[in-house]
Amino acid sequence: MAQSPLQTARYQYQPKLPAILKENIASIKVEMGAPTTSISDQEELKALFSQTYGAPVASIVKGDNAAASKKVNVGVILSGGQAPGGHNVIAGLFDGIKAGNPESKLYGFLGGPAGIVDNSAVEITAELMDEYRNTGGFDIIGSGRTKLEEESQFDQAIETCKALEISAVVVIGGDDSNTNAAVMGDYFKKQESGVQVVGCPKTIDGDLKNEHIETSFGFDTATKTYSELIGNIGRDANSAKKYWHFIKLMGRSASHIALECALQTQPNICIVSEEVEEKQMTLKQVVSGMADIVEKRASNGDNFGIALIPEGLIEFIPEMKKLIAKLNDLVAIKADEFNALDGLDAQQNWLKGNLEADLFEAFAALPANIKSQLLLDRDPHGNVQVSLIETEKMLSEMVKSELASRSSFSGKFNALHHFFGYEGRCAFPSNFDADYCYSLGYNAFVLIANGLTGYISSVRNLANPADQWIAGGIPLTMMMNMEQRHGHMKPVIKKALVELDGAPFKAFAAKRDEWAVATAYLFPGAIQYYGPAEVCDLTTRTLAYEQA
Repeated sequence: MAQSPLQTARYQYQPKLPAILKENIASIKVEMGAPTTSISDQEELKALFSQTYGAPVASIVKGDNAAASKKVNVGVILSGGQAPGGHNVIAGLFDGIKAGNPESKLYGFLGGPAGIVDNSAVEITAELMDEYRNTGGFDIIGSGRTKLEEESQFDQAIETCKALEISAVVVIGGDDSNTNAAVMGDYFKKQESGVQVVGCPKTIDGDLKNEHIETSFGFDTATKTYSELIGNIGRDANSAKKYWHFIKLMGRSASHIALECALQTQPNICIVSEEVEEKQMTLKQVVSGMADIVEKRASNGDNFGIALIPEGLIEFIPEMKKLIAKLNDLVAIKADEFNALDGLDAQQNWLKGNLEADLFEAFAALPANIKSQLLLDRDPHGNVQVSLIETEKMLSEMVKSELASRSSFSGKFNALHHFFGYEGRCAFPSNFDADYCYSLGYNAFVLIANGLTGYISSVRNLANPADQWIAGGIPLTMMMNMEQRHGHMKPVIKKALVELDGAPFKAFAAKRDEWAVATAYLFPGAIQYYGPAEVCDLTTRTLAYEQA
């Protein structure tokens, strides 16, 4: 297979490990702490997870563990959207397994969780693994979004594990995937299947984190990739001096990506969805605030700028959230009436008679293309596909209309639009993500070798050099609460939103008024793999502020 020079060089990179994981794998063990409880809904979750609820936090310490050298077969699943470093989780897991016993085998389930149900797997050999070390993507075995929730699926998964003599499964995924892993692990134990389940925290959105999971893998690389592009655009904007760039960034449920990119690049505007919701801001207020900044800069002769917008903003604006929920209900309940309508004008007239006055007013104020997206693009559950709504275009059009209504505005406003999402999901992992992911995978095998199930691999103290990182395992149920999903209360790992009283947001809030008017762009440049450690091993600004 043809390789770029960078590919060849990255294959040779040896990821760094926490000091404890450098020990002989048979001479490290887990030390168990006190029993744990879930975030909330303790009684409901205890009943749902009768086999694994309340397990203690596990710390990796020195000590004899003869079980580590036992010959085992392990399966691995890549679940959900891609994130840089997934291959290194598998590499760390592979090397840990082989360090325990060279005869042990690792099987990769093809196409995500469906692979374990359908018994579609490939043995990951040393030759195959070496083609993917330190590279981006999930293409070694592919990923998928099949939810493992039904007992029939788990029974089929048990049969697959029996056929391949697999005694442990590692699920690499986000909050939903690890919730499914927790359910699967509890069911496997109840059925006395002899199959352990361990998770690894993945998502570029950064919303799978807590005191024990300091960051999800891929966030570091994705934000550095986006920040390089934003910096390039900032340099271009300051050169041409005639365009406002409205940049939508991935992150439907939280604004971690937008906030981190703002800290790295110092844009003129960065909307944080959680703040909009906290302040109960209307869409008109969001637009007016953006227009104020455009006008201030124009009064200084600066008819250009950078605005960062989180992908999920529209669902955090109270009136829009209410409007979307009502539209979902209306289109589902009165499907025949709605489907008989011909064109946007007819649909709008129909909505006028079916929506409350304030919601119809909110709908009528939207640009025509956004109205169409709200009405036409629906997922299999009948819900609006928020990720497809071009929020960046909606805001720029509404800012343009707002400026046109102001007699005080005498500048120029020309907008360009960008959506950075897929550009960051499969990038070559940064040194941090290469190291972190390898450690997560290696650590996952240590947890397996110590007989644990229903845990997620945890590596902490991440703002420090890798040899000072702390390895351990966290019970998946510890991170859960009950939430309503598709009309039913279900156990889920709670998403971590941007904390408005947290150090990263406070650092941003302290400077944003200055950045709004001044042209203070930073240009982070490409991810650095080689050079001084203070450049190459730099963590995100989010981690630096949180652990200062």
